[in-house]
Amino acid sequence: MSLYLRFIKGTVMLSETLAPLDNPVWYALQEHQRHFRMPYQSMAFFTPDVCPFGGFLNTCSPAEITDYARQTSHFFVVGDRPCFEDTVILHNELVCDQMVLQHPVPVTITEPIIMLEEAHRDDLIRLVNLVQPGYFKENTFSMGTYYGIYRDNRLVAVTGERMKMNAFTEISAVITHPEHTGRGYAGQLVSHTCSRILAEGKTPYLHVASSNERAIKLYERLGFAYRRKMSFWNLIGTTATQANAVR
Repeated sequence: MSLYLRFIKGTVMLSETLAPLDNPVWYALQEHQRHFRMPYQSMAFFTPDVCPFGGFLNTCSPAEITDYARQTSHFFVVGDRPCFEDTVILHNELVCDQMVLQHPVPVTITEPIIMLEEAHRDDLIRLVNLVQPGYFKENTFSMGTYYGIYRDNRLVAVTGERMKMNAFTEISAVITHPEHTGRGYAGQLVSHTCSRILAEGKTPYLHVASSNERAIKLYERLGFAYRRKMSFWNLIGTTATQANAVR
């Protein structure tokens, strides 16, 4: 069954096709991005140099979280609340709105948008970590395609793809340099990226902090619709002594 029923007035989503979005990390690592999966059984983690995310299908394994924490001290479990041992602490819970592109709204592209390649990697990492530190790792660039806008040989705005399943691709790294906000770069980049994803026959989706009302309004103007809340549980690996002290 097709993911879309295309009509002149928009796109009608088939609800039964959206189930993998309830557990995006797990399904991304079972499907399109399985080559990034760490070798666990009941849980799935991206390799630490690619993405600091993990997930589980039915049962959360504290031992597997502890094992992963030995390889990277700062990471996220996406979805249901994880269980963990004393050597891991919960730093915080980031609650996001998961949004799915339901009725694409055409956007006039006025800026030169380029596909970022290996030569742009350092510029991309610097910009993302300037605005949203902690998410973009050395090889996050390899998860999907990224697009950017340069001004005076300086990367000032980016958008790209992160968690990818067979039928869905996540829009991520919607970043504009603080000195270049308010110029419509984000809307144009998201629209451009969505058009490429739709051309592949996939559904764009994204996660935005529920408190970020400005970004949510932008995505709504671009045709995204709220689907559900999604929690990103930030865990920190430490020693048992440190964990007890923090608690």
